[in-house]
Amino acid sequence: MRTKNSSPFNLKLILVCFFFLFLLFVVLRTSFSANNSQQKSSIMSVIYPSSSSNDDDKSESASSAQEKQSTDCDSLTPKCNKISPSLANALVHYATSNITPQQTLKEISVSLRVLEKKSPCNFLVFGLGHDSLMWTALNHGGRTVFLEEDKSWIEEIKRQMPSLESYHVVYDTKVTQSDELMEIGSREECKVVEDPRFSKCQLSLKGFPNEIYDIEWDLIMVDAPTGWHENAPGRMTAIYTAGLMARNRENGETDVFVHDVDRQIEDKFSKAFLCEGYLMEQQGRIRHFTVPSHKARSARPFCP
Repeated sequence: MRTKNSSPFNLKLILVCFFFLFLLFVVLRTSFSANNSQQKSSIMSVIYPSSSSNDDDKSESASSAQEKQSTDCDSLTPKCNKISPSLANALVHYATSNITPQQTLKEISVSLRVLEKKSPCNFLVFGLGHDSLMWTALNHGGRTVFLEEDKSWIEEIKRQMPSLESYHVVYDTKVTQSDELMEIGSREECKVVEDPRFSKCQLSLKGFPNEIYDIEWDLIMVDAPTGWHENAPGRMTAIYTAGLMARNRENGETDVFVHDVDRQIEDKFSKAFLCEGYLMEQQGRIRHFTVPSHKARSARPFCP
């Protein structure tokens, strides 16, 4: 999730432009909806004149309220709209920062397409970094939570972005244990779908705050913990636990994204525990899986 200060200027410019386009889209959509509503009211008054006359008092009251509201707004706009705080913070942050998200524009677009359909939603992100404000803004109105292994990094990011919701978590694995953990993951206890807190599988992470387990997450992004050197925790347990959370929901499905699949651990563990049969798309170093509830259909195999 962390990035280097030397990230390309072009990506920063593209992201800033994207946020402004997103804001323009919101304003235009609101304007379009307001015009449609006015047209519909006119048509209904022609078709049902008696009903219209019966509601004169209500209409006058509503009109008065609208006129009162419009006095506080620009007369050129049909409705007074404020930019959301999360989007405003993101625009200011990326416009004034030399640091841009680690993922490429094409990789971000994979998650963005899902967020456009599902937001506002519950979005769990393994990792905290310079792209965290972007994810929160794109899920405006929903809940976006970040899980981070480094306490000092949490404090640094919170000083810059105090509105983010993040929790410190501990991993007790090492990259060097990946082969052993892959073998453990093939055992029967790791195929049982249940609350990760009560799983007998050694790959299941049990130390999160309770509410992390209680929420049904619509999207999960695995972009942490650190996994690029031998003494790092690696993402073996994070990938397994993300899959278990998705399967353990009451119904529906969870979109799970794994970043850095160009590395051996992310590649093997995502295929094994999120399943190639659930793979929807890969773009660059990110994979998108759609994992359905296994509680809604108990006979469903761990992987299709």
